[in-house]
Amino acid sequence: MEVQKRQYDMDWIKVLATAVVFFYHCSMFFNPFPWHVKNNAIDTRGILVFSLFVGSWIMPIFFAVSGISTFYALRKRGVGQFVQERLTRLGVPLLFGIFILSPPQVYIERITHHQFKGSFLGFLPHYFDGLYLDIGGTGNFSFVGLHLWYLFVLLIFSFLTLLLFIKVKRKIKFGTVHFIAMPALLFLAGFIHTIGLGGWDILFYLLIFIYGYYFFSSEGFKDALHKSIKLHTVMALCTTVFYILWFMKGTPSPGSFSDVLFYAVHVLNGWSLLMCIFYLADKFLSKSNRFLKYGSEAAMPFYVLHQPILVMVGYWIHDWQWQVYLKLLFLASISLTIILLSYHFVIRNINILRFLFGQKAKGSVNQSSGSKAALS
Repeated sequence: MEVQKRQYDMDWIKVLATAVVFFYHCSMFFNPFPWHVKNNAIDTRGILVFSLFVGSWIMPIFFAVSGISTFYALRKRGVGQFVQERLTRLGVPLLFGIFILSPPQVYIERITHHQFKGSFLGFLPHYFDGLYLDIGGTGNFSFVGLHLWYLFVLLIFSFLTLLLFIKVKRKIKFGTVHFIAMPALLFLAGFIHTIGLGGWDILFYLLIFIYGYYFFSSEGFKDALHKSIKLHTVMALCTTVFYILWFMKGTPSPGSFSDVLFYAVHVLNGWSLLMCIFYLADKFLSKSNRFLKYGSEAAMPFYVLHQPILVMVGYWIHDWQWQVYLKLLFLASISLTIILLSYHFVIRNINILRFLFGQKAKGSVNQSSGSKAALS
């Protein structure tokens, strides 16, 4: 039987990626893309560049690591235990987000988009009017919990692929051919339009998730990655510059040849950045420490709580006549302080809140394995 040591690099990726999501959503307050509440001045330079760079890889890395985590979870647990854990760790915080954390955000969106007038209490009965499908739409009920769509989709993926993972065992070893096959498959999947979320189609995420289970979890993956990292680094640098400059100059017309080429660059950019992140994590983040143990346990509550706080703080300051970068610093620092203090002094110490935020009850948590609960 194959013996696997604890992969702390994957834990680090989950913790650091969760932190990056926070700053990415800070940028959404200032960049030109639609969001729940926008600043009174939009930045189309530095902040937009950051948003484009992070948007290429941030959600794909979550699904890739989730696929890896699923592989190890199914090795240690029976199907029943796996299903129960997914429902508890993903389903409960998702429901909490849908019914408690989403209504204030939808309300703020509606009043800042001039779609509703009145108090929050006056809006609450209207929260169930229609399905919330997009920013600025007419439906209010956020059945995926707004930013918690990741938990919703991961829950679906976990059950949708369960039979596949049980019946088709991981026997194929990772080889350099997969560095060509996977981006090619992701590119071809781009011609099938289903549901776009977080910058990519949901089919894109499903392929990344399955690839994470079968190939990224293989020991051969890291060996092959180290041998080819120079190519991935060059590809990441070139496609990042090309993609961002092309986007800022103007995206091609949908359906044109240039649009297909633009998407190909985007796919190669996201893929090569994923490879670089995996490489750097394996090389420099293969050890645990107290910060990782604490951060791993805090990752899910942080993820669930960060956007509601950002939206509410953003609404408070969106009309202030401050310089953009000063306001960005204020938004990030105030929101981060509220989130961290709420988690450290309240959420982590009250069992019912721990349950609602996807954590085990206090006293039953094994601190040495706390990272298993982090967005897996």
